[in-house]
Amino acid sequence: MKIEHTRNFCIIAHIDHGKSTLADRLIDLTGAVAKREMKDQMLDSMELERERGITIKAAAATLIHKKDGKEYRLNLIDTPGHVDFTYEVTRAMASCEGAILVVDAAQGIEAQTVANMYLAMGQDLAIIPVLNKIDLQAARVDEVIEEIENVFALPHEDVIGVSAKTGLNCAAVLDAIVDKLPAPEGEPDGVLRALIFDARYDDYRGVILYVRIVDGRLKKGEKIRLIRTVATFEALEIGVMSPELTPLKELNAGDVGYIIAGIKSVQDVNIGDTVTVEKMQDKVKPLPGYKEPQAMVYSGIFPTYAGDYDQLRKGLERLRLSDSALSFVPESSEALGQGFRCGFLGLLHMEIVQERLEREEDLDIIQSAPNVNYELVMNNGEVKLIESAAEMPDPTMFTEIREPFVKVQTIVPAEFVGPIMQICTEKRGEFVNQEYLGQDRVILTYNMPLAEVIFDYHDRMKSATRGYGTMDYELMGYRAGQLVKMRLMIAGEDVDSLSMICHRDVAERRGRLLLQRLKQEIPRHLFAVALQAAIGGKIVARETIAALRKDVTAKCYGGDISRKRKLLEKQKKGKKRMKMIGNVEVPQKAFMSVLAINEDK
Repeated sequence: MKIEHTRNFCIIAHIDHGKSTLADRLIDLTGAVAKREMKDQMLDSMELERERGITIKAAAATLIHKKDGKEYRLNLIDTPGHVDFTYEVTRAMASCEGAILVVDAAQGIEAQTVANMYLAMGQDLAIIPVLNKIDLQAARVDEVIEEIENVFALPHEDVIGVSAKTGLNCAAVLDAIVDKLPAPEGEPDGVLRALIFDARYDDYRGVILYVRIVDGRLKKGEKIRLIRTVATFEALEIGVMSPELTPLKELNAGDVGYIIAGIKSVQDVNIGDTVTVEKMQDKVKPLPGYKEPQAMVYSGIFPTYAGDYDQLRKGLERLRLSDSALSFVPESSEALGQGFRCGFLGLLHMEIVQERLEREEDLDIIQSAPNVNYELVMNNGEVKLIESAAEMPDPTMFTEIREPFVKVQTIVPAEFVGPIMQICTEKRGEFVNQEYLGQDRVILTYNMPLAEVIFDYHDRMKSATRGYGTMDYELMGYRAGQLVKMRLMIAGEDVDSLSMICHRDVAERRGRLLLQRLKQEIPRHLFAVALQAAIGGKIVARETIAALRKDVTAKCYGGDISRKRKLLEKQKKGKKRMKMIGNVEVPQKAFMSVLAINEDK
């Protein structure tokens, strides 16, 4: 098909505004999938996506649409809506010339709507605004169209009102894609250059590459070269996703498709790499690729059974192939054994990785409490990055510690502005801006420490706004603060896995909460166990788990008190001796107790 008859576009929106449902309707209208095979969330292939009702991975589909007697190939990429998967959205956008912006007619513009729109504008994409769910009784059609015009400067006459659930007016979206989005730019007769925007591992076929052909054409059976990894393979099968893998003999400039080349090792593939034909490798200028994502949250992942360490490593390598925002390095912990220290984009990203490892790799794993990274200014002026409290050196070795700050945008109904401001202030937030979207919705912008945001800001914000608030955040940089390392000691022994870096003002309260939680999780022993939180040499909080005791005086009926006292003293000496040689058994769920702390309790 000619390049001028091709359109590449993505669908962007806030969570639950109807991206996947609209994608289903477009697939249905173009007949890409037979009626008997059609199902809800067609592009959400992961079981986890269907269960949670969210999109985690960007997915592609090639649709054929006829207009004015001509056939057009529409390459659709459905993207996630959650802030933790913004990197997936940016990758999808790099493969497109246009975007459909979906806004819920009842909810209006939300935090991720704004964030994704700015990403699309930054990539110079043509935008088609679509107002979804206009059939709802609570729909505020005129108000939301006015919001779109005021916030994004998109003319109100360009907004297409649809109901993705019923299919109302969805055909107009297909016509708008053909009329308003530009055709891809590229040289159909040039040297092959294809961008790898995603990949996945198949047990039987090896690594499957998802590519956007920028220039030239690729034929089945040709030898291909991955420029960055300098690996050569034969294109055994090529084709398009419609949405199932559909083989073709040739892919042309502007197409979005897949390549199966018998790639066995995930190390041979880099997302953002350029694919070309082997014989022309020296004449090709590599495509810009993608900016490496920066991890925001760190956590340790350990196998429950030490023998599963290799399987965990292979599982993480496979996930890393399709989720390049995941990073990991080997780590050892006295409490949890051998494992990996992993970097994530946020708490939901961390949760999804854990569930995918458990389901897809059949692993039983433990995660340590999440934390952010910090910058240390050493005595010699060098800046050192640390990812956990265990890496923090003696305070005499550095002059300053800096923590990551983020710009948090929270969109809330006007009646909840007061409670949100109070929460932000408690979390050391600095007020930046307050802007009205309409008569009753406000965007509050605060600069806040990332550690406070990942701790429980989202939960408290949702509770304070009765679920109506939405948030988005972006990294600003690092700032110095009064940060200290709080050590956790169990029976006088430091437990590095439970130590944390926090602000001096909240250290005592947070330490006490953690010790109370640990006291509930650690079973009683035959001797008393002391739980302590310390900053430097000062104990700031303490709890004691009482010893299990046998009632040694049960058989003493009456008689002199000295007889009972003698038995109790004998028991006391035995407990003291036991404490000297006894080990405290800490269950694995106790290491997750940090996650369960809530300052509201």
